[in-house]
Amino acid sequence: MARRLARASGLFGSLRALATDRIRLGASDEIATALSSSRAFGSGHEERETIDFGFKQVPRDAKQGLVGQVFSSVANSYDVMNDLMSGGLHRLWKDRLVEALRPFPGQEHLDVAGGTGDVGFRVLRAIRAAEVEERMAAAASGRTSAGGRKGSAGQGAGQAAGLAVGEQAAAGPGPGSAAAAAAAAAAGGASAAGARGSAGAAAAAAGNGGGGLTPGRVVVCDINPDMLRAGQQKAKSSSDLAGDSGLSFVEGNAEALPFASGSFDSYTIAFGIRNVTDRPAALREALRVLKPGGRLLVLEFSHVTQPGLKELYDAYSFAVIPRIGGLVAGDAASYQYLVESIRKFPDQETFARMIEDAGFRAVTYENMTGGIVALHSGFKL
Repeated sequence: MARRLARASGLFGSLRALATDRIRLGASDEIATALSSSRAFGSGHEERETIDFGFKQVPRDAKQGLVGQVFSSVANSYDVMNDLMSGGLHRLWKDRLVEALRPFPGQEHLDVAGGTGDVGFRVLRAIRAAEVEERMAAAASGRTSAGGRKGSAGQGAGQAAGLAVGEQAAAGPGPGSAAAAAAAAAAGGASAAGARGSAGAAAAAAGNGGGGLTPGRVVVCDINPDMLRAGQQKAKSSSDLAGDSGLSFVEGNAEALPFASGSFDSYTIAFGIRNVTDRPAALREALRVLKPGGRLLVLEFSHVTQPGLKELYDAYSFAVIPRIGGLVAGDAASYQYLVESIRKFPDQETFARMIEDAGFRAVTYENMTGGIVALHSGFKL
């Protein structure tokens, strides 16, 4: 791995040369074979419905398997590649997601397409920090620690009313402004101050009779077992997560989640929704598994909004990222697909409407790094 990192480092030193270099991409045998087969499917009236796989069209029922091959190929180098491709920016984007989520004591959280645990671990650590803060506050006041799994309807409605209005300025124009007003009306008196953070959770718990703090939990769900194994290995080697019973890994499809309705206070999916075959179905599933008042956050590559940045971003994405993937992960073809999948993803406004169409309210989005990434938010009200 050290040798691969050194080679990648040398790559950045000759970035200008790479930008004009023609890269010959050799797809892995499995993906190349599958794509070849997909081109030959049916004819005439026997043709099946197709869908984007990067810039290619493949049968809809073939995409899941093709995406699975991509992520199985890159699972062991996924986190390192994220650092190299983004220059470490993905860490700041994910930190912003957790900040926007405002984890609270006892929170039950689902991170979908979360294989290696990068987001799920951040959320669990934030929940644990909020629980420590709650215990300290309880000890200082001489009361029993209150909090835990008491339902998120009041908190979520309050957050939707407060956050949707507060975040709309940063999010930019879109469906959020009208939704924010609707959310404020829907919230009514459910939570006077928005019941935010640990204070909100404590108040909600006190209203339900108090009692001891029930620790929160995070479920990392991914359809790819290789990605999940990478996340489990990371957790085992982590000093603070290795023995945490509140962390679990579940293999599951975002389009048909293996969880009961109303199971979670919050749902995140980071850089995963664009790889889902049926995105509307995945968003409806997110709504189903959330408790009333629960929140959805989607972090995804989006469409550049900053003038002059798009051309530089495109040159880097198509000329450099697959080359890094070839050197570090030994798989340029998979990273060519990932770059292409970003370009095929809907723009911010279109995706925000998709979230609303799935049934979420108070929908907003926030552009980061000139629109390279967008953080979408919605509530189940």
